[in-house]
Parts: sequence; structure tokens; C-alpha cells
Amino acid sequence: MPAQNDTAQHSTTQHSTAQILDGRATAKAIKTDLAERVAALRSRGITPGLGTVLVGSDPASQSYVAGKHRDCKQVGIESIQVELPEDVSEEELLAELQRLNNDDACTGYIVQLPLPAHLDQQKVLEAIDPDKDADGLHPMNLGRLVAGVNEELTSPLPCTPKGCVDLLAHYGIDLKGKHVVVVGRGVTIGRPIGLLLTRRAVNATVTLCHTGTEDLARHLGEADVVVGAAGVKHMIDPADLKDGVIALDVGVTREPNPERPGKFITYGDFGPGIEAKASWYSPNPGGVGPMTRVELLQNVVLSAERAAAD
Repeated sequence: MPAQNDTAQHSTTQHSTAQILDGRATAKAIKTDLAERVAALRSRGITPGLGTVLVGSDPASQSYVAGKHRDCKQVGIESIQVELPEDVSEEELLAELQRLNNDDACTGYIVQLPLPAHLDQQKVLEAIDPDKDADGLHPMNLGRLVAGVNEELTSPLPCTPKGCVDLLAHYGIDLKGKHVVVVGRGVTIGRPIGLLLTRRAVNATVTLCHTGTEDLARHLGEADVVVGAAGVKHMIDPADLKDGVIALDVGVTREPNPERPGKFITYGDFGPGIEAKASWYSPNPGGVGPMTRVELLQNVVLSAERAAAD
């Protein structure tokens, strides 16, 4: 994607308020490209299909899955929705995954996380066909990411980390030589994002911090870029950051909205005042979230294109 603003190359110390890394606008541009690629596949008789497996009725998970299927409709990808009760047995869930593994109409699929506590999340993720792993979280695909430092990767990449990289690239922000501090060690963001950022194509230096890190403020103060991915409300104090930092707020905390019963307020990991400290800022919501969903579509379309080329 071309740069949208040439100020990305200017000194990050000359700013009065952060420029916004707009995930919604960037995702929209990527969807336009994806729609053209899906149309080309359909003209050859190939229809990509995205499957989602949702266990239980968590409102946030339901909303997220619904958004994925709206995205599918926008670009021409078929939707395959599997909804299972909260108390589904592990055996029943694994049987559904095997069905999707064998379904030619399903190009790729995801199991919406988190899963209920009685289900073995790792066992479930490992049951996904690695070639249909739309989230890029299968151990085999993560292993390929670990091993692939130089060459182009053909396996699915983790959606949220890839969304962070593509969002920055869209605005012309070069991470080569930058010191990136990641706060959070979860499998969906914190652990894999360092693997992407340290590939030679990106060439950043990464420090991984978490809730157990001693003297977190010192690490934050040394960072050119900070990715907040701990899921702890306002964990990162802007006062600990250097002026002109690039801040991506990825962690999500949802709290009940006292003024709207049944509704929730979303908070990120950065505390109030980050807009005055950063040169570029990816807000939450509206930043990396839309990018995560569009990267899911990217994985499905890429999988269909590679299968068509075989």
C-alpha cells in the first residue's frame, strides 16, 4: 500500500498531537483490492469460503464474528458459520473441525477465542488443518514463521500482528532499525508479533515485556514504537514514553456501560494523554481491530489463490 502521508518520514519529535493510524480507512482500501482478487477467482470457478466456529454466547465474540461475515459479504467471500453451545464437549467440537477440514467449500476457518475453560485451547488449535488456518495460529504455521527469517512465507500469518505491520506500512512508516517494545505475551499478538517484526523484510529490534516485567517504565522510555497488547486497561502511562513515540493500542478491556445497560465500553492499554505524547497513534477501537479482520480475509484469499496456482 502506498504511503498516505509523507510526514511519516519527518522527525517524530516535531508534533503537537498524534496523527491517527486509521485502521478502518486502511482496511477499506485493502478490501477494495481483495474484492478484485475474489472476482478474478470467481471468474475461474473458484469461490473462497471463510468458516467461523463460535462456542457459547459471549457478546464480544458474537460481535466480532458477525463483523467478519459482514466483511466477507463486502468482498465476495462465502460465509460458513458454525455456532455451538457453551457446554459443547471437546469431542463434538473436534468433530466439527474435522468436517471443516474436509469441506472443499471452506478455504480457511477460525475458532473464535477465548474458548470455555473446559476445552483445551491448544488441542483445538492443533486440530485445524494448517492450510486452512485463517488465523495463522496453528503451531505448524507459527513454527514456519519462527524458521522463516529471509524467504517469502507462503503459510498463513497471524492476523493481528500482520495487521499492525500493514497499518504502519500503509502510512509509510519504516520500522527498519526501530526499537519496538511489545507489552503482552499472548499467543494472538504478543508472542508472534516479534517474529514478524524481526524478519529481514521489516528489520526492527523487539523487546517483549509483560505484566511480570520489572521496571516496565524504563523499557517503555527506550522505545521508538510501543505495541500495547496486554489487555490491561490503561496499563501504559504516556508519561513513561518518549516524545514522538509511535503507539499502537491493541489490548482490549471491556467494561459495562453504566449509562447503557447491556452495552460495553472498550478501553485500550494506553492511558489518557497518549495523543499528546505520540507522533502516530493507532486508537482502540478503530485502529488495529479492523486490520485484524481484513487480514483474516487476506489469508483466505491467498489460500484460494495458491490452491488455484497448484
